[in-house]
Amino acid sequence: MRRFLNTLSGRFLMLTAAFVMLAEVLILVPSVARFREDYLLLRLEKAQIASLALLAADDMIAPDLEAELLANAGVYNVVLRRDEVRQLVLSSPIPVPVEQTYDLRLAGPLGLIRDAFMDVLDKQGVIRVISEPVESGGQQIEVALERGPMRKAMLEHGARVLVFSALISMVTALLLFLAVRRLLVVPIRRVVTHMTAYAEAPEDARRVISPTAGIRELREAEEALQMMQTQLIGALRQKERLAQLGGAVAKISHDLRNILTTAQLFADRLSASEDPAVARAAPKLVGSIRRAVSLCESTLTFGRAEEPPPQITRVPLRRLMEEVAEAESLVADASVGCLIDVAPNMVIRADGEQLYRVLGNLVRNARQALETAGRPGTIELSAGEGEEEWWIKVGDTGPGLPPKAREHLFTAFQGGARKGGSGLGLAISAELVRGHGGRLDLLRSDSDGTEFIIRLPKGAGLTALV
Repeated sequence: MRRFLNTLSGRFLMLTAAFVMLAEVLILVPSVARFREDYLLLRLEKAQIASLALLAADDMIAPDLEAELLANAGVYNVVLRRDEVRQLVLSSPIPVPVEQTYDLRLAGPLGLIRDAFMDVLDKQGVIRVISEPVESGGQQIEVALERGPMRKAMLEHGARVLVFSALISMVTALLLFLAVRRLLVVPIRRVVTHMTAYAEAPEDARRVISPTAGIRELREAEEALQMMQTQLIGALRQKERLAQLGGAVAKISHDLRNILTTAQLFADRLSASEDPAVARAAPKLVGSIRRAVSLCESTLTFGRAEEPPPQITRVPLRRLMEEVAEAESLVADASVGCLIDVAPNMVIRADGEQLYRVLGNLVRNARQALETAGRPGTIELSAGEGEEEWWIKVGDTGPGLPPKAREHLFTAFQGGARKGGSGLGLAISAELVRGHGGRLDLLRSDSDGTEFIIRLPKGAGLTALV
Protein backbone atom coordinates (compact mmCIF):
# COMPACT_ATOMS: atom_id res chain seq x y z
CA MET A 1 0.00 0.00 0.00
CA ARG A 2 2.79 2.39 0.88
CA ARG A 3 4.51 1.62 -2.41
CA PHE A 4 1.30 2.41 -4.28
CA LEU A 5 0.87 5.72 -2.44
CA ASN A 6 4.39 6.75 -3.52
CA THR A 7 3.38 6.49 -7.18
CA LEU A 8 1.90 9.28 -9.26
CA SER A 9 -1.40 7.40 -9.55
CA GLY A 10 -1.63 6.77 -5.81
CA ARG A 11 -0.90 10.34 -4.83
CA PHE A 12 -3.34 11.67 -7.41
CA LEU A 13 -5.99 9.31 -6.02
CA MET A 14 -5.41 10.56 -2.46
CA LEU A 15 -5.44 14.20 -3.49
CA THR A 16 -8.61 13.76 -5.53
CA ALA A 17 -10.43 12.06 -2.64
CA ALA A 18 -9.22 14.71 -0.19
CA PHE A 19 -10.27 17.63 -2.36
CA VAL A 20 -13.67 16.10 -3.16
CA MET A 21 -14.31 15.49 0.54
CA LEU A 22 -13.24 19.04 1.34
CA ALA A 23 -15.67 20.35 -1.26
CA GLU A 24 -18.46 18.19 0.16
CA VAL A 25 -17.72 19.41 3.70
CA LEU A 26 -17.94 22.98 2.48
CA ILE A 27 -21.29 22.08 0.96
CA LEU A 28 -22.46 20.24 4.13
CA VAL A 29 -22.57 23.29 6.40
CA PRO A 30 -24.88 25.39 4.18
CA SER A 31 -26.92 22.25 3.46
CA VAL A 32 -27.58 21.62 7.16
CA ALA A 33 -28.45 25.30 7.67
CA ARG A 34 -30.88 25.12 4.76
CA PHE A 35 -32.41 21.92 6.14
CA ARG A 36 -32.95 23.61 9.51
CA GLU A 37 -34.67 26.56 7.86
CA ASP A 38 -36.96 24.23 5.87
CA TYR A 39 -37.69 22.27 9.03
CA LEU A 40 -38.77 25.39 10.90
CA LEU A 41 -40.80 26.74 7.97
CA LEU A 42 -42.62 23.42 7.74
CA ARG A 43 -43.52 23.60 11.45
CA LEU A 44 -44.73 27.15 10.98
CA GLU A 45 -46.84 26.14 8.01
CA LYS A 46 -48.44 23.25 9.93
CA ALA A 47 -49.04 25.54 12.89
CA GLN A 48 -50.75 28.09 10.64
CA ILE A 49 -53.00 25.37 9.17
CA ALA A 50 -53.91 24.24 12.68
CA SER A 51 -54.73 27.82 13.71
CA LEU A 52 -56.93 28.27 10.63
CA ALA A 53 -58.90 25.19 11.64
CA LEU A 54 -59.52 26.74 15.04
CA LEU A 55 -60.57 30.06 13.50
CA ALA A 56 -62.97 28.24 11.16
CA ALA A 57 -64.61 26.64 14.18
CA ASP A 58 -65.17 30.17 15.63
CA ASP A 59 -62.71 29.54 18.51
CA MET A 60 -64.79 26.56 19.72
CA ILE A 61 -62.65 23.38 19.73
CA ALA A 62 -62.28 20.49 22.11
CA PRO A 63 -59.10 20.32 24.20
CA ASP A 64 -58.25 16.87 22.78
CA LEU A 65 -58.47 18.16 19.21
CA GLU A 66 -56.35 21.18 20.11
CA ALA A 67 -53.67 18.94 21.58
CA GLU A 68 -53.80 16.75 18.48
CA LEU A 69 -53.36 19.77 16.20
CA LEU A 70 -50.36 20.98 18.20
CA ALA A 71 -48.80 17.52 18.24
CA ASN A 72 -49.28 17.18 14.49
CA ALA A 73 -47.58 20.56 13.96
CA GLY A 74 -44.78 19.63 16.41
CA VAL A 75 -45.14 22.84 18.46
CA TYR A 76 -46.25 23.87 21.95
CA ASN A 77 -48.25 26.97 21.00
CA VAL A 78 -49.18 29.19 18.08
CA VAL A 79 -49.40 32.98 18.26
CA LEU A 80 -50.90 34.73 15.23
CA ARG A 81 -50.94 38.48 14.59
CA ARG A 82 -53.88 39.54 12.40
CA ASP A 83 -55.27 43.01 11.94
CA GLU A 84 -52.67 44.44 14.34
CA VAL A 85 -53.98 42.10 17.06
CA ARG A 86 -51.71 39.46 18.61
CA GLN A 87 -53.69 36.36 19.54
CA LEU A 88 -52.66 33.09 21.19
CA VAL A 89 -54.55 30.70 18.91
CA LEU A 90 -53.35 27.31 20.19
CA SER A 91 -51.51 26.59 23.37
CA SER A 92 -50.30 23.81 25.62
CA PRO A 93 -48.06 23.68 28.70
CA ILE A 94 -44.36 24.41 28.00
CA PRO A 95 -42.15 22.17 30.17
CA VAL A 96 -39.19 24.58 30.38
CA PRO A 97 -38.70 28.30 29.72
CA VAL A 98 -37.93 29.44 26.20
CA GLU A 99 -34.13 29.65 25.75
CA GLN A 100 -33.76 31.33 22.38
CA THR A 101 -35.84 33.28 19.89
CA TYR A 102 -35.17 33.11 16.14
CA ASP A 103 -36.71 35.54 13.66
CA LEU A 104 -36.50 33.96 10.21
CA ARG A 105 -37.47 37.24 8.60
CA LEU A 106 -34.17 38.82 9.62
CA ALA A 107 -31.84 35.84 9.22
CA GLY A 108 -29.29 35.97 6.39
CA PRO A 109 -27.12 33.09 5.09
CA LEU A 110 -24.41 33.58 7.71
CA GLY A 111 -27.00 33.98 10.45
CA LEU A 112 -28.70 30.72 9.45
CA ILE A 113 -25.35 28.89 9.51
CA ARG A 114 -24.54 30.33 12.94
CA ASP A 115 -27.96 29.42 14.37
CA ALA A 116 -27.74 25.90 12.96
CA PHE A 117 -24.33 25.44 14.57
CA MET A 118 -25.71 26.61 17.96
CA ASP A 119 -28.70 24.25 17.70
CA VAL A 120 -26.40 21.29 17.02
CA LEU A 121 -24.34 22.09 20.13
CA ASP A 122 -27.42 22.48 22.41
CA LYS A 123 -29.09 19.09 22.82
CA GLN A 124 -32.31 20.08 24.61
CA GLY A 125 -34.43 23.14 25.24
CA VAL A 126 -37.37 25.11 23.88
CA ILE A 127 -37.01 27.80 21.22
CA ARG A 128 -39.35 30.42 19.79
CA VAL A 129 -39.51 30.91 16.01
CA ILE A 130 -41.01 33.96 14.30
CA SER A 131 -41.87 34.38 10.63
CA GLU A 132 -44.51 35.65 8.21
CA PRO A 133 -47.63 33.51 7.58
CA VAL A 134 -47.99 32.00 4.14
CA GLU A 135 -50.67 33.12 1.67
CA SER A 136 -51.10 36.44 3.52
CA GLY A 137 -52.60 34.72 6.51
CA GLY A 138 -51.61 37.60 8.82
CA GLN A 139 -48.75 39.87 9.71
CA GLN A 140 -46.77 37.48 11.92
CA ILE A 141 -46.78 33.96 13.27
CA GLU A 142 -44.70 32.58 16.06
CA VAL A 143 -44.42 29.14 17.59
CA ALA A 144 -42.58 27.47 20.44
CA LEU A 145 -41.11 24.02 19.83
CA GLU A 146 -38.68 21.49 21.23
CA ARG A 147 -35.10 21.74 20.00
CA GLY A 148 -34.24 18.04 20.44
CA PRO A 149 -36.26 16.58 17.51
CA MET A 150 -34.96 19.31 15.20
CA ARG A 151 -31.39 18.63 16.27
CA LYS A 152 -31.82 14.89 15.66
CA ALA A 153 -33.24 15.55 12.18
CA MET A 154 -30.32 17.89 11.40
CA LEU A 155 -27.77 15.26 12.44
CA GLU A 156 -29.49 12.60 10.38
CA HIS A 157 -29.56 14.89 7.38
CA GLY A 158 -25.84 15.73 7.85
CA ALA A 159 -24.99 12.02 8.11
CA ARG A 160 -26.85 11.30 4.85
CA VAL A 161 -24.99 14.14 3.12
CA LEU A 162 -21.65 12.85 4.41
CA VAL A 163 -22.34 9.29 3.27
CA PHE A 164 -23.49 10.51 -0.10
CA SER A 165 -20.43 12.76 -0.33
CA ALA A 166 -18.15 9.85 0.51
CA LEU A 167 -19.70 7.77 -2.25
CA ILE A 168 -19.37 10.65 -4.72
CA SER A 169 -15.78 11.16 -3.61
CA MET A 170 -14.89 7.51 -4.10
CA VAL A 171 -16.52 7.26 -7.51
CA THR A 172 -15.03 10.57 -8.66
CA ALA A 173 -11.58 9.67 -7.38
CA LEU A 174 -11.75 6.26 -9.06
CA LEU A 175 -12.83 7.74 -12.39
CA LEU A 176 -10.13 10.41 -12.23
CA PHE A 177 -7.59 7.79 -11.21
CA LEU A 178 -8.44 5.64 -14.22
CA ALA A 179 -8.45 8.67 -16.53
CA VAL A 180 -5.08 9.95 -15.29
CA ARG A 181 -3.62 6.48 -15.46
CA ARG A 182 -4.81 6.10 -19.03
CA LEU A 183 -3.90 9.59 -20.22
CA LEU A 184 -0.74 10.36 -18.24
CA VAL A 185 0.73 7.48 -16.26
CA VAL A 186 0.71 4.92 -19.06
CA PRO A 187 2.38 7.28 -21.61
CA ILE A 188 4.95 8.39 -19.00
CA ARG A 189 5.67 4.78 -18.11
CA ARG A 190 6.11 4.07 -21.81
CA VAL A 191 8.67 6.87 -22.08
CA VAL A 192 10.50 5.56 -18.99
CA THR A 193 10.51 2.04 -20.46
CA HIS A 194 12.00 3.34 -23.71
CA MET A 195 14.65 5.30 -21.79
CA THR A 196 15.59 2.24 -19.75
CA ALA A 197 15.77 0.02 -22.84
CA TYR A 198 17.79 2.64 -24.72
CA ALA A 199 20.23 3.01 -21.81
CA GLU A 200 21.02 -0.70 -22.06
CA ALA A 201 22.14 -0.34 -25.70
CA PRO A 202 22.48 3.35 -26.66
CA GLU A 203 23.96 2.51 -30.07
CA ASP A 204 20.99 0.39 -31.16
CA ALA A 205 18.88 2.57 -33.47
CA ARG A 206 15.94 0.17 -33.10
CA ARG A 207 15.46 1.32 -29.53
CA VAL A 208 14.81 4.95 -30.46
CA ILE A 209 11.33 5.94 -29.32
CA SER A 210 8.60 6.61 -31.89
CA PRO A 211 6.25 9.42 -30.72
CA THR A 212 2.67 8.16 -30.39
CA ALA A 213 1.20 10.22 -27.51
CA GLY A 214 -1.98 12.12 -28.27
CA ILE A 215 -1.43 14.72 -25.55
CA ARG A 216 0.59 17.63 -26.92
CA GLU A 217 2.94 17.99 -23.93
CA LEU A 218 3.74 14.27 -23.83
CA ARG A 219 4.22 14.15 -27.58
CA GLU A 220 6.65 17.06 -27.39
CA ALA A 221 8.55 15.19 -24.67
CA GLU A 222 8.66 12.05 -26.84
CA GLU A 223 9.84 14.04 -29.86
CA ALA A 224 12.55 15.70 -27.77
CA LEU A 225 13.63 12.29 -26.47
CA GLN A 226 13.67 10.91 -30.02
CA MET A 227 15.83 13.80 -31.22
CA MET A 228 18.20 13.41 -28.29
CA GLN A 229 18.53 9.65 -28.84
CA THR A 230 19.15 10.12 -32.57
CA GLN A 231 21.82 12.75 -31.94
CA LEU A 232 23.42 10.62 -29.24
CA ILE A 233 23.58 7.60 -31.55
CA GLY A 234 25.31 9.74 -34.18
CA ALA A 235 27.72 11.14 -31.60
CA LEU A 236 28.53 7.68 -30.22
CA ARG A 237 29.16 6.32 -33.71
CA GLN A 238 31.37 9.28 -34.52
CA LYS A 239 33.29 8.87 -31.28
CA GLU A 240 33.75 5.17 -32.02
CA ARG A 241 35.11 5.97 -35.47
CA LEU A 242 37.33 8.66 -33.99
CA ALA A 243 38.61 6.22 -31.38
CA GLN A 244 39.47 3.72 -34.10
CA LEU A 245 41.05 6.47 -36.19
CA GLY A 246 42.98 7.66 -33.16
CA GLY A 247 44.35 4.17 -32.59
CA ALA A 248 45.45 3.93 -36.22
CA VAL A 249 47.00 7.42 -36.15
CA ALA A 250 48.84 6.58 -32.94
CA LYS A 251 50.38 3.48 -34.55
CA ILE A 252 51.32 5.41 -37.69
CA SER A 253 52.78 8.28 -35.65
CA HIS A 254 54.82 5.82 -33.60
CA ASP A 255 56.37 4.24 -36.68
CA LEU A 256 56.77 7.61 -38.40
CA ARG A 257 58.60 8.98 -35.38
CA ASN A 258 61.13 6.15 -35.62
CA ILE A 259 61.63 6.81 -39.34
CA LEU A 260 62.06 10.55 -38.79
CA THR A 261 64.54 9.92 -36.00
CA THR A 262 66.74 8.02 -38.44
CA ALA A 263 66.31 10.81 -41.01
CA GLN A 264 67.34 13.33 -38.39
CA LEU A 265 70.65 11.50 -37.84
CA PHE A 266 71.46 11.72 -41.55
CA ALA A 267 70.38 15.38 -41.66
CA ASP A 268 72.80 16.12 -38.83
CA ARG A 269 75.62 14.68 -40.96
CA LEU A 270 74.61 16.92 -43.87
CA SER A 271 75.25 19.99 -41.72
CA ALA A 272 78.94 19.10 -41.78
CA SER A 273 79.06 19.10 -45.59
CA GLU A 274 81.60 21.40 -47.31
CA ASP A 275 79.07 22.33 -49.97
CA PRO A 276 77.87 25.88 -49.09
CA ALA A 277 74.34 25.27 -50.44
CA VAL A 278 74.01 22.06 -48.47
CA ALA A 279 75.40 23.72 -45.36
CA ARG A 280 72.80 26.48 -45.63
CA ALA A 281 69.90 24.10 -46.27
CA ALA A 282 70.89 21.52 -43.64
CA PRO A 283 69.78 23.56 -40.56
CA LYS A 284 66.36 24.16 -42.12
CA LEU A 285 66.05 20.48 -42.96
CA VAL A 286 67.05 19.54 -39.42
CA GLY A 287 64.50 22.01 -38.04
CA SER A 288 61.74 20.62 -40.25
CA ILE A 289 62.53 17.04 -39.26
CA ARG A 290 62.70 18.05 -35.60
CA ARG A 291 59.24 19.64 -35.87
CA ALA A 292 57.89 16.54 -37.61
CA VAL A 293 59.23 14.35 -34.78
CA SER A 294 57.70 16.73 -32.24
CA LEU A 295 54.41 16.60 -34.12
CA CYS A 296 54.40 12.78 -34.04
CA GLU A 297 55.07 12.85 -30.31
CA SER A 298 52.30 15.40 -29.84
CA THR A 299 49.94 13.19 -31.85
CA LEU A 300 50.70 10.29 -29.55
CA THR A 301 50.03 12.56 -26.58
CA PHE A 302 46.80 13.83 -28.16
CA GLY A 303 45.71 10.20 -28.55
CA ARG A 304 45.88 9.99 -24.77
CA ALA A 305 43.40 12.96 -24.68
CA GLU A 306 45.95 15.38 -23.25
CA GLU A 307 48.23 18.10 -24.61
CA PRO A 308 51.60 18.69 -22.92
CA PRO A 309 51.77 21.90 -20.90
CA PRO A 310 53.54 24.77 -22.67
CA GLN A 311 57.25 25.25 -21.99
CA ILE A 312 57.45 29.02 -21.57
CA THR A 313 60.51 30.68 -23.10
CA ARG A 314 61.40 34.01 -24.69
CA VAL A 315 60.23 33.87 -28.32
CA PRO A 316 61.33 36.44 -30.95
CA LEU A 317 57.97 36.83 -32.64
CA ARG A 318 59.02 38.29 -36.01
CA ARG A 319 61.61 35.59 -36.63
CA LEU A 320 59.05 32.92 -35.75
CA MET A 321 56.57 34.43 -38.21
CA GLU A 322 59.25 34.53 -40.96
CA GLU A 323 59.94 30.82 -40.39
CA VAL A 324 56.24 30.08 -40.71
CA ALA A 325 55.97 32.11 -43.92
CA GLU A 326 59.05 30.43 -45.39
CA ALA A 327 57.78 26.96 -44.46
CA GLU A 328 54.51 27.70 -46.27
CA SER A 329 56.43 28.95 -49.35
CA LEU A 330 54.93 32.41 -49.07
CA VAL A 331 58.18 34.26 -49.65
CA ALA A 332 58.85 32.86 -53.09
CA ASP A 333 55.23 32.45 -54.11
CA ALA A 334 54.13 35.22 -56.42
CA SER A 335 50.39 34.57 -56.31
CA VAL A 336 50.07 34.58 -52.51
CA GLY A 337 52.13 37.14 -50.71
CA CYS A 338 52.87 37.58 -47.01
CA LEU A 339 53.03 40.85 -45.08
CA ILE A 340 54.55 40.76 -41.59
CA ASP A 341 53.80 43.86 -39.54
CA VAL A 342 55.72 43.14 -36.31
CA ALA A 343 58.51 45.09 -34.65
CA PRO A 344 61.88 43.34 -35.18
CA ASN A 345 62.69 43.38 -31.45
CA MET A 346 59.28 42.19 -30.19
CA VAL A 347 59.71 39.24 -27.84
CA ILE A 348 56.93 37.42 -26.02
CA ARG A 349 56.95 34.62 -23.49
CA ALA A 350 55.30 31.48 -24.83
CA ASP A 351 56.01 27.94 -25.99
CA GLY A 352 57.78 28.50 -29.32
CA GLU A 353 56.93 25.11 -30.80
CA GLN A 354 53.26 25.32 -29.90
CA LEU A 355 52.98 28.90 -31.11
CA TYR A 356 54.66 27.85 -34.38
CA ARG A 357 52.02 25.14 -34.80
CA VAL A 358 49.21 27.61 -34.16
CA LEU A 359 50.53 30.20 -36.63
CA GLY A 360 51.35 27.48 -39.14
CA ASN A 361 47.78 26.17 -39.05
CA LEU A 362 46.27 29.63 -39.48
CA VAL A 363 48.64 30.63 -42.29
CA ARG A 364 48.18 27.31 -44.07
CA ASN A 365 44.38 27.65 -43.90
CA ALA A 366 44.61 31.18 -45.30
CA ARG A 367 46.90 30.09 -48.18
CA GLN A 368 44.63 27.15 -49.04
CA ALA A 369 41.59 29.44 -49.02
CA LEU A 370 43.25 31.78 -51.51
CA GLU A 371 44.41 28.92 -53.71
CA THR A 372 40.93 27.36 -53.67
CA ALA A 373 39.39 30.68 -54.72
CA GLY A 374 41.84 30.78 -57.67
CA ARG A 375 42.87 34.38 -57.20
CA PRO A 376 45.99 36.15 -55.88
CA GLY A 377 45.93 37.53 -52.38
CA THR A 378 47.87 38.55 -49.32
CA ILE A 379 48.27 37.04 -45.87
CA GLU A 380 49.05 39.58 -43.16
CA LEU A 381 50.65 38.79 -39.80
CA SER A 382 50.61 41.52 -37.17
CA ALA A 383 51.07 41.75 -33.43
CA GLY A 384 50.93 44.18 -30.56
CA GLU A 385 50.52 44.38 -26.83
CA GLY A 386 48.39 45.92 -24.14
CA GLU A 387 48.81 46.24 -20.41
CA GLU A 388 47.56 42.71 -19.72
CA GLU A 389 48.06 40.73 -22.91
CA TRP A 390 49.80 40.29 -26.24
CA TRP A 391 47.75 39.91 -29.39
CA ILE A 392 48.61 38.35 -32.73
CA LYS A 393 46.44 38.74 -35.83
CA VAL A 394 46.43 36.50 -38.88
CA GLY A 395 44.34 37.82 -41.78
CA ASP A 396 43.90 37.19 -45.47
CA THR A 397 42.11 38.66 -48.47
CA GLY A 398 40.37 35.41 -49.34
CA PRO A 399 36.66 34.70 -49.92
CA GLY A 400 35.81 34.20 -46.24
CA LEU A 401 34.63 31.15 -44.36
CA PRO A 402 31.41 29.37 -45.34
CA PRO A 403 28.52 29.63 -42.83
CA LYS A 404 28.70 25.93 -41.92
CA ALA A 405 32.37 26.24 -40.98
CA ARG A 406 31.66 29.26 -38.74
CA GLU A 407 29.03 27.32 -36.76
CA HIS A 408 31.54 24.70 -35.54
CA LEU A 409 34.77 26.55 -36.18
CA PHE A 410 36.87 25.09 -33.35
CA THR A 411 35.24 21.63 -33.24
CA ALA A 412 37.31 18.75 -34.57
CA PHE A 413 35.97 17.09 -37.75
CA GLN A 414 33.17 19.65 -37.99
CA GLY A 415 34.84 23.02 -38.51
CA GLY A 416 36.69 22.35 -41.76
CA ALA A 417 36.85 25.51 -43.84
CA ARG A 418 37.55 23.76 -47.16
CA LYS A 419 36.18 20.71 -48.88
CA GLY A 420 37.90 17.60 -47.57
CA GLY A 421 39.27 19.40 -44.51
CA SER A 422 38.98 17.75 -41.11
CA GLY A 423 38.90 20.87 -38.94
CA LEU A 424 41.61 19.42 -36.68
CA GLY A 425 43.98 22.33 -37.27
CA LEU A 426 41.75 25.01 -35.74
CA ALA A 427 40.62 22.68 -32.93
CA ILE A 428 44.23 21.89 -31.97
CA SER A 429 45.25 25.52 -32.32
CA ALA A 430 42.48 26.69 -30.01
CA GLU A 431 43.48 24.03 -27.48
CA LEU A 432 47.15 25.08 -27.59
CA VAL A 433 46.23 28.74 -27.08
CA ARG A 434 43.98 27.82 -24.14
CA GLY A 435 46.95 25.96 -22.66
CA HIS A 436 48.70 29.35 -22.51
CA GLY A 437 45.71 30.83 -20.67
CA GLY A 438 44.66 32.74 -23.79
CA ARG A 439 42.06 32.30 -26.49
CA LEU A 440 41.76 32.11 -30.25
CA ASP A 441 38.85 34.07 -31.77
CA LEU A 442 37.48 34.84 -35.20
CA LEU A 443 37.43 38.62 -35.64
CA ARG A 444 35.70 38.74 -39.02
CA SER A 445 34.96 36.63 -42.08
CA ASP A 446 33.29 38.14 -45.13
CA SER A 447 33.84 38.70 -48.82
CA ASP A 448 36.86 40.92 -48.01
CA GLY A 449 38.68 38.15 -46.16
CA THR A 450 39.09 36.41 -42.81
CA GLU A 451 40.96 37.50 -39.70
CA PHE A 452 41.82 35.57 -36.53
CA ILE A 453 43.26 36.97 -33.32
CA ILE A 454 45.36 35.20 -30.69
CA ARG A 455 45.29 36.69 -27.20
CA LEU A 456 48.04 35.63 -24.78
CA PRO A 457 47.94 36.96 -21.21
CA LYS A 458 51.01 38.46 -19.62
CA GLY A 459 50.06 37.12 -16.21
CA ALA A 460 50.48 33.61 -14.78
CA GLY A 461 54.14 33.34 -15.72
CA LEU A 462 53.86 35.33 -18.95
CA THR A 463 54.87 38.67 -17.49
CA ALA A 464 58.01 39.60 -19.37
CA LEU A 465 58.28 41.54 -22.61
CA VAL A 466 61.70 42.80 -23.71
